[in-house]
Amino acid sequence: MTTILDNPAARHLWLHANGLSQVGTGPPDVMALIRQIGFLQIDTIRNVTRAHNHILWSRNPNYREGMLWPLLGQHLFEHFTHDASLIPMHILPLWQRQFARLGANAARGAWYQSGLGQAEIKAIRARIAAEGPLSTHAFDTKATSREMWARPPHKKALDQMWYAGDLATCRRENFVKFYDLGERVFPTHQPQDMDDTAQMDALCDLALDRLGVASCGEVQRFWGAMDAGETRGWMARRAPRQVGVTDADGRVRTMLAAPDLNARLAALPAPTGRLRILNPFDPAIRDRARLKRLFGFEYVNEMFVPAARRRWGYYVYPLLEGDRFVGRIELKANRPQGWLRVTGFWPEAGVRWGAGRFTRLEAELGRFARMVGINTVEWCAQAGVTGSTSSSQAHT
Repeated sequence: MTTILDNPAARHLWLHANGLSQVGTGPPDVMALIRQIGFLQIDTIRNVTRAHNHILWSRNPNYREGMLWPLLGQHLFEHFTHDASLIPMHILPLWQRQFARLGANAARGAWYQSGLGQAEIKAIRARIAAEGPLSTHAFDTKATSREMWARPPHKKALDQMWYAGDLATCRRENFVKFYDLGERVFPTHQPQDMDDTAQMDALCDLALDRLGVASCGEVQRFWGAMDAGETRGWMARRAPRQVGVTDADGRVRTMLAAPDLNARLAALPAPTGRLRILNPFDPAIRDRARLKRLFGFEYVNEMFVPAARRRWGYYVYPLLEGDRFVGRIELKANRPQGWLRVTGFWPEAGVRWGAGRFTRLEAELGRFARMVGINTVEWCAQAGVTGSTSSSQAHT
């Protein structure tokens, strides 16, 4: 191990890999953005805009809602990484192991078992085969529990077949998933002759390529498609180069490195000083342990934490400026009434928020609001800063 990356270089490398070093200009190439970050997590919650829209907009502010979904089925397929995600279609040959893993887990796991007999499950599949794509609303079995995550039996059966790749998402309408036969959604020309080990090795190679430098655990967590032992097997077979990486706390850890690391470092630009509002599901912060290690920034998504136990708030956005996180902000939006409201604001310890930094935050809030057709940004008194603005305005 002869190369040691200092912490700024490690941060810059990660932000550049995530498309957050510079500001995208011109018409957004949505597929290029998704290929760069590896895949795109999708989420049902629309606090201001849904996570997938926000993630793409953060990389090119010319992105608008509606640009994503026409790519589903032809250039992207939907499946489960660490969560529901849109994955470039060229990854499909490597995803057979994930269909097998999650399909088997769904079939035997109590969480997914539908309670329907095999004949009833086959009947659901037969309806889709005969009628074409159907959503869960086309079926009428009822959940037997009132728990938050309770789902009706037909939904569990659809999910079982979806996890196994027997069914696939062909489109979404108002975020409602429509299921079709996998054989009618997935391209038939995709090569399928890679064995399980070859698929796993290729996925790990791609993960390390996206990460730049990473621990074995970070490689494993990238796709969520293998366990720790399998990832260690990949490391033994591939024997990737090792380098030292300086963490935010000054410690140097031995990490795995992409083969072209030296060329990346030589061409690495310094991040723009723009202040960005990042989504809680942004890939740059998805691995919370990596985030803390590289940036010294602790972040917890508290949406499902009881309100009385939250440290910050329900839907809190990290604030990234240059190569460091300078705070976090809680936002709410009302599109019909045309306002975006700041309901919470927490500066990061040791970061001074003067007029200049607030002006940069105001500019980003204005851009974010305009993306969803909102003209007015308001600050609630409990956020710690008062005011209401439809254009940039200094705060006290």
